Amino acid sequence: MLYIQSSSGELVPLDTIATISKTIGPLTVNHLQQLPAVNISFNLRPGVSLGDAIAIVDELAPSILPPGVSKQFQGTAQAFQSSFSGLLILLALAVFVIYLVLGVLYESYIHPVTILSGLPSAGFGALVTLMLFGSELNIYGFVGIIMLIGIVKKNAIMMIDFALEAERVEGKSPVDAIYEGALVRFRPIMMTTMAALMGTLPIALGLGAGGEARQPLGLAVVGGLLTSQLLTLYITPVVYYYMDKLLRMVRSRKGVPVAAAADAAD
Repeated sequence: MLYIQSSSGELVPLDTIATISKTIGPLTVNHLQQLPAVNISFNLRPGVSLGDAIAIVDELAPSILPPGVSKQFQGTAQAFQSSFSGLLILLALAVFVIYLVLGVLYESYIHPVTILSGLPSAGFGALVTLMLFGSELNIYGFVGIIMLIGIVKKNAIMMIDFALEAERVEGKSPVDAIYEGALVRFRPIMMTTMAALMGTLPIALGLGAGGEARQPLGLAVVGGLLTSQLLTLYITPVVYYYMDKLLRMVRSRKGVPVAAAADAAD
């Protein structure tokens, strides 16, 4: 009783080109973005993080799924991917904004790079600490790394601020200025770092109600502070010297006297 239209425009009974038979089929067909879709759920074994499970699914899906079938994560896995992509952008924006603020503060494009030179060591220490304690890099751990950006750069700010003042006011050479800055500011650097360590140590130990969930944050901060404290005291003066040397070289090529450039910076 059903007719379809042929290429010539005439109506043709459907039973002339097809055979109707009764069989078992799905009661409903789920759709995602107007395409038929099937939901496949999975649970995590103890000790396996959601990020590792997503990586395994991404690796096995192309070899298992037939051609023409694509995959898309939903639920918790999708929220995990979207949150981490947003956190990476947030981390990049945080570094960029801090660079702009430091550039305006010191009226220089070079010295903000010197101050931010200690961030890689802090990030390395945070990641190694999380790996050593078997903790995953979740949202709390990422927040801890973002916190490190604000905590670690204060070491370099203390030294570089003193060194710049010694160069401009007392006329000292870059080497003598940053050396004296490292000696004079050593005590406040250690005091502020120890205060931050003692403040985040209970979080790193997982103390308190719900402490296990926040433990990656404390581990990232403690590990990053310890590593950066050991390295930035040696790295920052070296980076400052070579950056200042590069700045003087650029100014000399432009024909700007070093003394005049320093007076203009004041």
